Amino acid sequence: MASAGGGVTDPVSSGEVVDGGRGSGEVRPGDAVRAALRRPADPVSADGHSADSLHSTSRPTDLAAETADGVRPGDLAREALRAARAQVRSGEASGPRVGRTPAERAVDAVARAGDVSRERARAVRQVLAGAFRMPSDASEPEHRSEPEPDVESGVAAHVPRSMAAPARDGDHRRTFAAFAPRPAASRFAETWWGNAWVAALEEGALDAKRLARGRSYAEQGSVDAITVTPGLVLAYVRGSRPRPYRVQVRLRTFGADDWERFLDAAVERPAHIAALLDKEMPESLAECGVPLLPGPGDLDPHCTCPDRGHPCKHAAALCYQTARLLDADPFVLLLLRGRGERELLDALSRRNATRAARAAQEQDPAPLPGVRATEALAARRLPPLPAPLPAPAHPEQPPAYPSAPGGPDAFQLDQLATDAAARAHALLATGHDEIGELTLWQDAVRLAAARPGSGLTAATRSLYASLASAAGRTPADLARAVAAWRQGGPDGLTVLEEPWDPPAGRFDRARPLLLAADLPAFRPWRNHLTHPRGGLQLRFGRDGLWYAYESEPDRDDWWPRGTPDPDPVGALTGLGGGDSEEP
Repeated sequence: MASAGGGVTDPVSSGEVVDGGRGSGEVRPGDAVRAALRRPADPVSADGHSADSLHSTSRPTDLAAETADGVRPGDLAREALRAARAQVRSGEASGPRVGRTPAERAVDAVARAGDVSRERARAVRQVLAGAFRMPSDASEPEHRSEPEPDVESGVAAHVPRSMAAPARDGDHRRTFAAFAPRPAASRFAETWWGNAWVAALEEGALDAKRLARGRSYAEQGSVDAITVTPGLVLAYVRGSRPRPYRVQVRLRTFGADDWERFLDAAVERPAHIAALLDKEMPESLAECGVPLLPGPGDLDPHCTCPDRGHPCKHAAALCYQTARLLDADPFVLLLLRGRGERELLDALSRRNATRAARAAQEQDPAPLPGVRATEALAARRLPPLPAPLPAPAHPEQPPAYPSAPGGPDAFQLDQLATDAAARAHALLATGHDEIGELTLWQDAVRLAAARPGSGLTAATRSLYASLASAAGRTPADLARAVAAWRQGGPDGLTVLEEPWDPPAGRFDRARPLLLAADLPAFRPWRNHLTHPRGGLQLRFGRDGLWYAYESEPDRDDWWPRGTPDPDPVGALTGLGGGDSEEP
């Protein structure tokens, strides 16, 4: 299509290209770009105007029509400005203006032409950006691509800055920030699985010099953010050119059978799961029959650089940096094999629970604590008890207790300890403790009666006072009870305190026996037989024995005397053998 200045209009400048290729003839973006590149530059005069525009005779009123015919916006603007200047000069010479002059209308046309020019330039840049964009791979993550350089304005070219898109990360996509430069080190990986990755790279490489260059690139921090997806590691690597290279390393993913074997091996030992949670890879798990770590030739690198080495230095740099990722988190290796961390841990948890439930069903139930009812009710014969140890001949003597000022009486403590030893010896020898059946009063009388010696000394009076106070009696009552206890023990105390009516028999035959012994006739009262002149009395006990009592004449103050005897005459005969104790 011919322009107003006699030039040839390219398809990029025409309305067909601006409208997206929907004109009379559809123009592809590639054709438009090639036509724009073949178009020669317009000759420019010394004053900055196009040579074609200098000879143009178009009026300002025809600018809009010429624009629609495909004239370039720059030529239109220059022609309109030139015509507007001429009109202004002519208007100033002719006198004052009336209404809207042709010059003003020309200025408006220039403004409209500038708007059209800007719209055309924006459309051309969009077409060029779409024409030079690399075809995207469906398996690669999307990234922002910045526009190509603006040739007319002289703006420097923009290049893609990063592959990182953390907002798009998920269980099957992880993005890692670029590593900072690091000093040269003898080993690029620290863990055994990271070193295994590096070994797979170096053993499968065809050129050691490219590996050294790639290692240097990695140490200098030339590798941008790294994106890891199942079977793919992707990143931009900055080389010698301004625009970085797009590098990817592919690795075969596991199939369903491989994952089954790996999961079975992981749940077989609880230490495997614990190690994975601690970001460690056990060697026994990596050698479970599934090729978890790559071998020589398993890494498949691809790069947009013109170098066709295997691998090129940019791919080698990405592989070295990936080894650092594996050092920090072995789940990156499992993601490369096809499973994300959350998906893998959920599968291990379910499989571990299933395994535990199956093991619980297969094993016998744990025995319950205690004895089963059938065993407790079953007839059984207990083994005989061992023979008891022989009892000592006599109770041991307790240790002596020293007296202390303000403390308990050492003698009384000694008496209590001796009594406890005697009771323990009796219980051990006979298996019965008669003292445990006594009342408080009877036990107080027993303790007082066990006091050695005769007569009421100062220590005895103190003991009698404390025991009588504890039992709610007087010391005189306690002294009389002690005499009865010493006469016949508990039965003697009962004879002293409890009168009773004996049945006919031995009690009735006692009076004739006393008369036969030349004694007067004793007066009976219940179980008592009293001398007619007083001073002498016999009491018949429930144990069938006769107990003798004496009192002062003309007084009813009876005290036990003598020794109990089945014969009333014999009980009176032994009156001289008793000791008298009075309070």
